[in-house]
Amino acid sequence: MLRLRAICPFSWRVFNFRLLSSESLISQMSKCTDEEQIFDLIEKNKAILSEKQVGCAFSILWQFQKQTVSLSKNVKGIRDHPQFLTLHNLTTAKMEFMNDDTLVNVLYITQQFGVEVHDPLVEALVTEAWRRLERFDINVLSKFSSCLANQHLYFSPLMGEIADIVNRNLETIQDLRSLSVLMVSISSLISQHFQEQLVNKTELLFDTIDSSQVNIARRIVQFLRNIKYTYYPLLERCNKVFLSNVNHLDLDSISKILSLYHSLQFHSFEFILMAKKRLTEMIPLFNHPASFAKLFVALGPMAGPEEKKQLKSMILLMSEELTSQQVLAVMGAMEEMESRNSCLIKKIASILHKHLDNYKPIELLKITQALIFLRFQSKELFAKLREVLLSYLKVSVMPTEISILVCALSMLPSPHLDEARISQIEAVLPQCDLNELNGFATYVLRCVQYDHMYLDNTTGKQLKLLQKLDHYGHQRLQKCNSLNLLWEELKSLKGDWFPDTLLEETVATLQRLMDEINYINVAGIASFISRTNYLSTSLLDRIASVVVQQIEKIHPFAILAVILPFSILNYDPPQKDEFFGTCIQHLNSYLSILDPLMLVFLGFSLATLEYFPEDLQKAIFNIKFLAKLDSQLELLRSSLNLRIQFRLMELNRAVCLECPEYQIPWFHDRFCQQQYNKDTTSMNGAQQQIYQMLAEILGGINFVKASVLTPYYYTIDFECILDKRKKPLPYGSHNITLEKLPKMYSESNTQITGSRLPPGAEKIALEFLDSRAFCRNIPHLKGKSAMKKRHLEILGYRVIQIPHFEWNSMARSTKDARMDYLREQIFGEGKS
Repeated sequence: MLRLRAICPFSWRVFNFRLLSSESLISQMSKCTDEEQIFDLIEKNKAILSEKQVGCAFSILWQFQKQTVSLSKNVKGIRDHPQFLTLHNLTTAKMEFMNDDTLVNVLYITQQFGVEVHDPLVEALVTEAWRRLERFDINVLSKFSSCLANQHLYFSPLMGEIADIVNRNLETIQDLRSLSVLMVSISSLISQHFQEQLVNKTELLFDTIDSSQVNIARRIVQFLRNIKYTYYPLLERCNKVFLSNVNHLDLDSISKILSLYHSLQFHSFEFILMAKKRLTEMIPLFNHPASFAKLFVALGPMAGPEEKKQLKSMILLMSEELTSQQVLAVMGAMEEMESRNSCLIKKIASILHKHLDNYKPIELLKITQALIFLRFQSKELFAKLREVLLSYLKVSVMPTEISILVCALSMLPSPHLDEARISQIEAVLPQCDLNELNGFATYVLRCVQYDHMYLDNTTGKQLKLLQKLDHYGHQRLQKCNSLNLLWEELKSLKGDWFPDTLLEETVATLQRLMDEINYINVAGIASFISRTNYLSTSLLDRIASVVVQQIEKIHPFAILAVILPFSILNYDPPQKDEFFGTCIQHLNSYLSILDPLMLVFLGFSLATLEYFPEDLQKAIFNIKFLAKLDSQLELLRSSLNLRIQFRLMELNRAVCLECPEYQIPWFHDRFCQQQYNKDTTSMNGAQQQIYQMLAEILGGINFVKASVLTPYYYTIDFECILDKRKKPLPYGSHNITLEKLPKMYSESNTQITGSRLPPGAEKIALEFLDSRAFCRNIPHLKGKSAMKKRHLEILGYRVIQIPHFEWNSMARSTKDARMDYLREQIFGEGKS
């Protein structure tokens, strides 16, 4: 060894010099205060830079960029600098000597500097990393996966290998930060079983992270969004992290969290309230169009009147500077805000017009929907929109894209397509899922509607296409063998075609697959049944059975969805008390933290089923809760706001009538009077017939009242009074007329009506029930109509309900038959 050192003294001196100079150069780099100093060092030392120094140079350059205000502008300046090209070339030459961490870090930073995906350096770095993949530790692997995600390589074989490595090593992974990055990256290509394993692992590791780790929590929520799994236990824990750090969240973070929550349909009133406060404070801070557009989108839908006015005026001033994506986002927010600011709508639409050629098909659909919803009219814009949609359609081959384009075209004036486009649709039908078929059916039905309105005819090719759609829809359902895959297609279906054509076949398919209903999908299947109004007792019995058996695995947030079909369809399962009792018991410990809106809907749904848990009523009917609810109502669009107020009123009425022992006051007089004064409904044809016939049967028009307002503000179609001998009593002959706006009393509700009648007399309420009062498939009375009958009886009425299918039956096709029917209902058999 000594002999070798004597022979090669020069080599040893060079080696020592390189070690010393390497450390010296890295030390110099760390003392640099700007990019130019780094580039000067690179220029002077490029001949001797080691792989470690190259990696260090990249890292320090990126640290400088993260501190820059105008990031995109500065990044371009760095990328175009001559010495950046030197770094580029040095990396290519030395990457095989870099350690794993440096290699992947350099790849990550080159992407941040906007180096193209197909640049030889990026390709070489990815190839080298792929070669080393199996030896990467979890931190390096997670960073590499995010680099691939940045290149949109979600479905690549390389991402598949990363997913396999995570799967094989999942038990040993203890770092949730790295795991959360990997989960987001591989989420597009993992099985449901693997998804569940990752969720379980995340729950186990969650307590190992600090409560300030917002990015980890956000990635977990993003993973759940990617796999379309609203898993409440994890969402709750992540939400607590966001709440504890809300004062430190910036606009980007709040925007992303709100967007993720919206996609998952996860509602956190507390987070929204705090986010609103934080975003409102930011209004004066942003005067750059890009930042303000993001603020407008995040804050606009939940802002108060004054904030909305301020946001709209400011975005109007900045509108000309918005990019195509920013103006699209603003238009979407305006739709969500239900904006009626014609000046702003016109301005944003004009900017959209300029950018129409740059939008993708799904974006064009969103634009079309928003313009129609905002009631915007422009022949020029709609003509251009149609032209762009058709240009896409002519070259499109993907069923999803074709369906989106056709759906957008169907909303525009004159929705017809030529025969070539119809043939294009027919060619892809065998490949379509239910959503795509539904999109095409929506187009056909709108064409038919347009023809009836303007041309008074329907073409044969439209009917032929509709028949093919029906055929492929039935075929797809009959071939379906997975409940979860079926649910993915069903959950977003809208429009008239599906319920009119495929609903029965869909229910049959659900019945065939109902053994697959479990604690994970039970709420989704229940919510689908709620939307359909189709009573399938076997499906509801299965849902009830799963809930009773697996209640510990079902989150309380999902209980409303589970109860809803039973409430809407007025159905009691065989184990009624056990089922509803289990659901109510499961809710009790969550009453204080459930979303106020959910509590109101829960209370009303249970009241429809004649369940009034005292703890739930006390949780709702107290000053603190109602103040909290009022705060939340301010955040909602007007239509949803009014719907919730109605539900609270209906629940208040039900509790007052059915549970007077709770001593909950009636406090909806003013609200009901306001709504009653706005009501402009008039009698339909059947009601007018009944009114005239009742006048004949009872002895004159003064023996029957129409559109009667009862105590507690029920409106009944017709009212009449019989004395104790079943003889009709005329109105005006005694003091029995109710005021238009009756005053409510605190006494027993039965006494309210009964005390004003002659002894032995009975008041009769006659209600004509149209198809909305019954289940879609059988003449079974739905929950709200059954509740109204119950309440009218408590108020002292004998209730006669006249179903539309009885009134319009062949047996009652003549006036005499209908008169006999009414007599029998009012007086009983043999009376006249």
